Amino acid sequence: MLTAVRYTVLGPVRVWRGDSELTPGPPKQQALLALLAVRAPEPVAVHEAVDLLWDEDPPDSAVNVVHRHIGGLRRLLEPGLPPRSEGAHLIRTSGGYRLAADSASLDLARFRELRASAQRAVAAGAAEEGVRLLVEALRLWQGPVTVGGMPRLRDHPVFVAVENEYVATAKEAADATPWEVSGLAEEVLAALRRVAAGRHRLDEALQARIITALAASGRQAEALELFGSVRADLAEELGMDPSPELRAAHEQVLRQSAGSYAATGDSPPPAGPDSTRTAVRPAQLPADIASFVGRQDELARSRALLEPDDQGAHAPVVIGAISGMAGVGKTTLAVRWAHMVEDRFPDGQLYVNLRGFHPAMPPLSSLEAMRDVIDALGVKPGRMPDSPDALASLYRSLFAGRRFLILLDNARDSEQVRPLLPAAGGCLAIITSRHRLDGLIVADNARFIPLGLLSRAEGVELLIRRLGEQRVTAERAAAEAIVDLCGRLPLALAIASARAVLHPTFPLASIAAELRESQGGLDAFATHDTRTDARSIFSWSYQALSPAAARLFRLLSLHAAPDIAAPAAASLAGAPLREVRRQLAELVEHHLLTEHTPGRFTCHELLRAYAAELCEGQDDERTRAATRRRMVEHYLRSAHTADALLATYRERVTLPDPPPGVFPQTFGGPFEAADWFQRERQVLLAMVEQAARHTAEGDASCWQLAATLEIFLDRHGRWQEQHHIQTTALDAARRTGDLPGQANALRALGFAACRLGAHDEARRCLSRALDLFDRLADPIGMGRTHRYSAFLANVMKDHRRALDHYRRAADCYTPIGYATGQAAILNEIGWTHLLMGEYESTLLHCEQAVTMHQEIGDQCGEAAAWDSLGYARHHLRRYEEALTGYGHAIDLYRRTGDRSLEADTLVHAGDSHHARSDPRRAEQVWRQALELYDRLDHPDAAGVRERLERLERSREDAPAR
Repeated sequence: MLTAVRYTVLGPVRVWRGDSELTPGPPKQQALLALLAVRAPEPVAVHEAVDLLWDEDPPDSAVNVVHRHIGGLRRLLEPGLPPRSEGAHLIRTSGGYRLAADSASLDLARFRELRASAQRAVAAGAAEEGVRLLVEALRLWQGPVTVGGMPRLRDHPVFVAVENEYVATAKEAADATPWEVSGLAEEVLAALRRVAAGRHRLDEALQARIITALAASGRQAEALELFGSVRADLAEELGMDPSPELRAAHEQVLRQSAGSYAATGDSPPPAGPDSTRTAVRPAQLPADIASFVGRQDELARSRALLEPDDQGAHAPVVIGAISGMAGVGKTTLAVRWAHMVEDRFPDGQLYVNLRGFHPAMPPLSSLEAMRDVIDALGVKPGRMPDSPDALASLYRSLFAGRRFLILLDNARDSEQVRPLLPAAGGCLAIITSRHRLDGLIVADNARFIPLGLLSRAEGVELLIRRLGEQRVTAERAAAEAIVDLCGRLPLALAIASARAVLHPTFPLASIAAELRESQGGLDAFATHDTRTDARSIFSWSYQALSPAAARLFRLLSLHAAPDIAAPAAASLAGAPLREVRRQLAELVEHHLLTEHTPGRFTCHELLRAYAAELCEGQDDERTRAATRRRMVEHYLRSAHTADALLATYRERVTLPDPPPGVFPQTFGGPFEAADWFQRERQVLLAMVEQAARHTAEGDASCWQLAATLEIFLDRHGRWQEQHHIQTTALDAARRTGDLPGQANALRALGFAACRLGAHDEARRCLSRALDLFDRLADPIGMGRTHRYSAFLANVMKDHRRALDHYRRAADCYTPIGYATGQAAILNEIGWTHLLMGEYESTLLHCEQAVTMHQEIGDQCGEAAAWDSLGYARHHLRRYEEALTGYGHAIDLYRRTGDRSLEADTLVHAGDSHHARSDPRRAEQVWRQALELYDRLDHPDAAGVRERLERLERSREDAPAR
């Protein structure tokens, strides 16, 4: 049983195991523990830990250092406990690491629990109980999160956010306090003063509450003195006058004082001068867009951010980060959302274009943006401080106690935005960026609102809004074609519709034809205005990239498929995977790529066209050729590795060591290999075509890749695809005079033709393959070709000819001691006798095959022989024995990850269950087979459906009992 561990982070980071306080380790380990505690029970990703421990430019060993400190914390918290153990204090998750801490073991968790309970109590009308709970929470505070040896971390956003929780809790206590309860009032006032004693002394909302508390306690003179002191500090340090909230508190004290003086007959002291200027309430939002369409899900999510949670509590500051690729309509959505909720923010709506990706002007600095906002809020230009810290303090103070909406448009990154976020509760910050702004999401609780492409229906609706319903309805098909040719990107649709507006007599079909003629390029989306020209707009994102990420973006256009996995991208770039992952993350952050499934990346068609233009202009032909070569080699060697895992004992082509810059995929076992083949099938087929287009003398990669894909495509019923790529490989091998390539391609082509019922073609190909393998003195190749010829003879019911081919195949294998081939031939001979109705001969040969495969260790071959034995016993009506054989085969196929042959054997097992009058079990097994076939999109699924339909009809036709 684990010993209880307690932690404190509200002050110095400390930890106890049982009654013994532990030394939390070196500074970085302490900081990591603090981060885990602050985020508990949520996980902390490794990259978040790296960001915390190093200001910038972390060393290459940063991730290893994090793991080392995690190990140190494990040894500290749970000595002797294996990782991932039940009940561990530090747990590895798919999202990183998390600390298993709750309110009983972590002061911050207890603080948050008390605050949430207090908010519920206040909302229910039990103000006094709520304030008692808030005071109890405030007592836990021993100071800001402090890590010995790393004082800079106090200003890290993660820990500043914790301090802000403390400040907000003190304000909540003040707002809810019934001041007539003297004991509570004194405790709350003391807590407010503790908060204001530090770096929050110029927080006007906080000081206003202290003034109110002093006045409520009958200490008006002290309240007036505090107001004067704060006003002087604001003027001296920030060059600003008190906020309306602070002035209101002061005026309340004066009224109370005046009432007091009236009762005694004395005169109150004169009020000081008020030098504030009256500012116009800002209403800076851009006009809403009349042609706005769709985005209902995004708008619903946006509105939901402003709603109270289950306990009736509102978020202190709502931050919505709208992110997406260039031209997808981020600003349009942000403006629509802002206009929909502007009435909730009575103090005004602010708009700042941060120019993060402007074609001609540099990004607006945070300080410049602050000055623009401060000016809009009525501060005299001469009263603005020059010091960046003072300016930031003034900025925060102007938001305190007020409800503003601020739209920060076109942000470059999180660091540009973070200083501009309101600190006061009740405000809304809407941010748009081509960058994903992960930093704000992690550290500032920003809510991520990803923006994708329009649907086709939404795209047509956009055309209707711009062109009129009559024109679009009259050419609905052409309108849908325009939407598709624009890739459903709002910017591209706007450009295309503008052309239609400027030429009202042009049919929409002619505009669609122009887009088709551009052949996926950008010429159709060029304008004279850089704000709407597709190339210009894409270039703003591209120019923000690091050189390595920019190069990767260009080279991705050379990839022969619409998406790519990270390991393949490493080979494409010719750089280690660790480096390329960072570059891919950068491209995703700038929305030049999308990670549509974990580890797989794609981009919009127009961005791909843009990348191709850049690659053509900036990368010479030698670079492009080398990149294409690395791609083919990557997929060839990855497929070779996967094939070896799926069919360990099958013969395959021998490859030399991979060329420099090629980093083949690795697999944890046959299941990963099978899944990889399934995911990458279209890419692999495209790579065969690409290798054929660029085949030079001495280059065997085209036919080698086709040969490596042979067994996968055959088992999955992809016989048309097999026929196509083997034809492509044969043509490439003939162009270069590659005889082994021709022989291998002809053999696989003949087998595919047999599968497709083209028996004459199959015979010709296999005969020519035999001749070539004979000339090459390749007994393995000849043996496999004879076996394929035997299969063809069996299909044509010429079983004696099949047995002759198997005899000749054995003659090829026996002299060289190729035991796997000999064992496979025994099973195939047994199957031929089965087709001839000679079931006892089948049992004899297949039992020998099982024994030989077991001796060799070939589980795939053994499974095939067990299936044959089961099939023979089924025909002998020995159904229980048949099911035993099928059971062995199914178990072996599941171990080796061969789902196709597993499904095949399940069909056979279902037949035996049905034959032994167990239709319920037969249906169960057939449905298992159908599920596997459907997952593989295998043509044999049709036969299983027919069995299930016949079974259902037989039930319907059965007489009622």
